Amino acid sequence: MHKLSVKDVEHVARLAKLTLIPAEVRKFQKQLVKVLDYIGQLDKVNTANIKLTSQTTGLENVFRPDEAKPTGFSQNEALSGTDKTHNGYFVIDAVLNKET
Repeated sequence: MHKLSVKDVEHVARLAKLTLIPAEVRKFQKQLVKVLDYIGQLDKVNTANIKLTSQTTGLENVFRPDEAKPTGFSQNEALSGTDKTHNGYFVIDAVLNKET
């Protein structure tokens, strides 16, 4: 059985940028121990005759070089349909506000 201290759980929470109250720390401590114990079962699996693999498709080097393609519009053409521009960008009403 794995053991996690409260400090371990708080450390994981900080890494995940979570703010936890003490009750949540205790709750997640129990849950994380169960997860680690479950994952620990993999240590019992006999993998002595299993071939190592990093991928299974057989495909190699499926990347293509990046190439810039013209968009069809210059910046001035794209902005020509509006009077609301600033420094070469569209000006729009706020999409998000403090209430959302």
